[in-house]
Amino acid sequence: MMEPQENTNDEDTPPPVPPPPLPRQRIPVQKSSVCSRSYFMVVMVFFHVYVLNVIALLLYVHYNSGSDEGRSSRDFSSRSSSGHKVAEPPDSQPPDPGFTRTMHLPRLEGIRVGHVQKVSLVPGKVHEMKTLSLKPLLFEIPHFLSDEECAVVLRLAQLKGLMESQVMVPEGQEELNQQLNLSPEEIFHLLDLNQDGQLQPHEILTHSRVRDGIWLTPENLREIYAGLKADHDGNGLLSLEEFGQLSSDAFQRFLYQRGVKRSQLVRNSRHTWLYQGQGAHQVLRELRNRVMRLTRLPPSLVELSEPLQVVRYEQGGHYHAHHDSGPVYPETTCTHTLLAANTTSPFQTSCRYITVLFYLNNVEEGGETTFPVADNRTYEEVSLIQNDVDLLDTRKHCDKGNLRVKPSRGTAVFWYNYLSDGRGWVGEQDEYSLHGGCKVTKGIKWVANNWINVDPDYHRQARYQQLVSQQEESQEQQTDTNSEQYKHTHQDL
Repeated sequence: MMEPQENTNDEDTPPPVPPPPLPRQRIPVQKSSVCSRSYFMVVMVFFHVYVLNVIALLLYVHYNSGSDEGRSSRDFSSRSSSGHKVAEPPDSQPPDPGFTRTMHLPRLEGIRVGHVQKVSLVPGKVHEMKTLSLKPLLFEIPHFLSDEECAVVLRLAQLKGLMESQVMVPEGQEELNQQLNLSPEEIFHLLDLNQDGQLQPHEILTHSRVRDGIWLTPENLREIYAGLKADHDGNGLLSLEEFGQLSSDAFQRFLYQRGVKRSQLVRNSRHTWLYQGQGAHQVLRELRNRVMRLTRLPPSLVELSEPLQVVRYEQGGHYHAHHDSGPVYPETTCTHTLLAANTTSPFQTSCRYITVLFYLNNVEEGGETTFPVADNRTYEEVSLIQNDVDLLDTRKHCDKGNLRVKPSRGTAVFWYNYLSDGRGWVGEQDEYSLHGGCKVTKGIKWVANNWINVDPDYHRQARYQQLVSQQEESQEQQTDTNSEQYKHTHQDL
């Protein structure tokens, strides 16, 4: 018999007291000093970059929002972008205040090759202007001239009469050598572009083409060497000793004795000049006004530039690759501002800032305008003639050029022959503006050229414009005086 168990859950017995909680312990965590330091450095770098950007922005705003007076005090003639110091004008009459410090040369933006922008050249009509290259900055504007305007320009040129576009220089070289007092050794080193002590064929060819206006080929050069017995060792190179035995006009006299064909000239064409100023035909004056609107240049520059040149290329006609303008150095003067030059210089060049070329008819075959080195990565004169390929030869290797523009009646192309100096004026020559007229293989080619002349010497251009303005005022006063005298004489009679 089981005994009853004792009831341990007696109501009078208090419940057990729970044990006191254990104290909360902190688990130590090891902080990474490397992460904290990196984060701090990143924050500080971003902070400094932000501060530098703010400072740069403030400087940009400060220098670009200066007063017109401060902007006009720039000295454009202190130094050209090419590093050549430009001669300061002497203390003569101050330049025209309307021209000196406030004028700048607007320059169109090409954006990218193939970019098309709208331009307003004629009231009520919008033209499309396409970028053909960035080096040089070259544009094409279709329908710049109407068919009727092209016909008028052609008839005016034929009415005036065309002359041979002769670029040969048969005389005057000896006189120039005497003025410069150059010895054969000095001339040799002048022609030796790579200074290797020997004249390469391309160095002789370049010199002869510019000097004589005759387009020599490497084959012609070998014939001349043999005829003059100039290359004694037969290696195709001229040493200083071999060059010194030749007279300065030896090549020229040899070629004249053999006879020079038209196809051997640097340029085979006929041309004339048409005046576009007051009193000229309405089409010619409108054409010049259209060029002003296209280039956005001051009217005074355009009006004082060369007249319109009209050129006719017959079948077989060509113009080998060339630059419309030459580089300008301190000792060089521009042809158009020769009146304002205070010193005489044997070195003159045509300072043509912009070329505007108009196609006046459609050519059956050939006659393209080639830009052999357009948009090349680099420009090296010695690389223009290599391995029997002469990129300057538009009769044989026109298809080797980087860019060719096909003639189309009424179309205009224009390009800059100089870079900008970064201050709104003319900088260095753009060597990529090298261009030429391909051989016309069938038919006739008619073109016209408008060149905008600007002297890279800012003060000389200003002085030239001032002199022209003074001459015009003097002529007007003389005309008024003669008119008054005529009136008095008529009354006496």
